[in-house]
Amino acid sequence: MSTEINEANETQQSKKGGKAGKIIAVVLLSACLLASLGLNVYQAYAQRQYADTVGGFIDEQRDRWAEEEKQENEYIEDGFKVGGEYEIRSTTHISDAYKTGDDSQLSSEDKETLKMAKAVLDEVIEDGMSDYEKERAVYQWMVKNIGGSSRGVISRPGMRHSAFTPHDVLTSRNAVCVGYATTFRLFLNMMDIDVHIVHNEYHSWDLVKLDGEWYHVDIYSDSHGVMYANFNMTDAVCRNGHSWDESALPEAKSVKYSPAVQNGVEVDSLYDVPAALKQAMDSEDNSAIYFKFKTPLTDEDMGVADFLVEEIETMLHSGLLGDDNYYYMQAYWYPDEQGNDILGLLMEKDSFSEENPDIIDVDSPEGKKIIEALAEAFGLTPEDLGLYDDEENGIDFPIEESVEAVIGGVDGPVQVITTANGGSVVIP
Repeated sequence: MSTEINEANETQQSKKGGKAGKIIAVVLLSACLLASLGLNVYQAYAQRQYADTVGGFIDEQRDRWAEEEKQENEYIEDGFKVGGEYEIRSTTHISDAYKTGDDSQLSSEDKETLKMAKAVLDEVIEDGMSDYEKERAVYQWMVKNIGGSSRGVISRPGMRHSAFTPHDVLTSRNAVCVGYATTFRLFLNMMDIDVHIVHNEYHSWDLVKLDGEWYHVDIYSDSHGVMYANFNMTDAVCRNGHSWDESALPEAKSVKYSPAVQNGVEVDSLYDVPAALKQAMDSEDNSAIYFKFKTPLTDEDMGVADFLVEEIETMLHSGLLGDDNYYYMQAYWYPDEQGNDILGLLMEKDSFSEENPDIIDVDSPEGKKIIEALAEAFGLTPEDLGLYDDEENGIDFPIEESVEAVIGGVDGPVQVITTANGGSVVIP
């Protein structure tokens, strides 16, 4: 009996032990499952965090690339209005007609434009010229012939106000910046030279391709300033006075055809610059002069260069060389193809020292007669219109502005009158 009871107890305990083992196993299994599930949850969370971070970076990059591509696609040359008024218009049909010799599809105005443009190229282009030589020849013609005369003040029949198309530019010989840019592009396209028109909201100029490299050319600025100052610039040089959407246009980085490299006068040292400068100033094309040095300049040389430039500037602006050589000057350093320094002196003559037979001013007989006629007709005096008459001496002085100054002279205070030609008249 006791044996059966003991066996029953053992069996019961064995069952309890089995159940306990199963419970423990289930608990352990559950714990493993929970741990595994927790790890998976953590890993999923970490992956989501990583994906969000990386994905955000990728999305940001994609957005940036998309924006750059959008800017490139949205950059407009033909059809853009500079200053909201002067439209950049395509002239491809005119340059194509020149190259094919067939102008039958052109309008009468475009035919006239082609005829005028062809006449200019026939004048300045010679057989065997390189693309650079062709570009420079057209540039020089435009600087000297567009916008340099007083004859363009009056609009001629058929010319729209403020010439901005090649037709109006070549007809009037005057232009706004868009007129310079589109006319230059037309000339170069006629000779199979690639050109972009660069612009911002208020200005435009050209980007020219020579031997696979690009160069900035701003003829408008040079026509109203110093020749070659804005000719065949790199992006780095162009940024000094221009701004544009650089992501939308090719990079300009070559200096091969820059005026400093092409036109530089080679000298042994800074001490040879004065003699070379005098020789260059005696030549016809003397507004921009560049000096290359056989031996690269040192840091110590830069101090000498600064002093040299200051002395040259003082001399040119002092009037010591006479009115015909009275200049304002700016100096710049330009790199050559090896990275060495080229000294550039950009000089602009004062307007009163320039003799131009086409200009009528108040000091000319015609100018005086016009002023007298206007004064009589409108009940004014010649003095009101800028003509000063010294009755005592019988001399007429053109007045730009009057400045009274007390000067301690021998006979006491005097009045100083500044004249339009830059001189001074002292009146007791």
